[in-house]
Amino acid sequence: MDYYKSVKRFALSIVLVLTTWLAGCNSAHPPRIGSPAPDFTITDPDRTVSLSQFRGKPVILNFWASWCGPCVEETPSLVELQRELGNQVTILAVSEDHDQAAYSQFVRDHNVNLLTVRDTTRHANELYGTFKFPETFIIDRNGKIIRKFIGPADWTSPDILDYLKRL
Repeated sequence: MDYYKSVKRFALSIVLVLTTWLAGCNSAHPPRIGSPAPDFTITDPDRTVSLSQFRGKPVILNFWASWCGPCVEETPSLVELQRELGNQVTILAVSEDHDQAAYSQFVRDHNVNLLTVRDTTRHANELYGTFKFPETFIIDRNGKIIRKFIGPADWTSPDILDYLKRL
């Protein structure tokens, strides 16, 4: 009986050590509020976009996908926000869609006139630790992450509009 308890304890110890070690091996950590926004460059069939090209202006970095129901819900308010704020901010909508046709159809169906780019490699998503859609980062004019939204937001709500106008 003691033998089995010892083996069980030993196996549990090994699992804990391996779990801790493997967690420590992950060098890609998502950025935190107050940290510099990781730069990236994405090239899709329509354009090449680098986050750093917007330095000096606040950026709303939105990760989305055409198959995402909450993204469909959120898109009209992002489009309205861009209309409302104009050149005061840049909204960069990064899609993780692999299917060009689905992406293009979504943009057409929802009258998306934002700066959008398709990141089929998911490189930007990985830099930001994004895996739930939509997920949005607010980046100040100095390139620092100052806020994060997980899930759909009403970008035309008075609180959010006031916050963004103060940037």
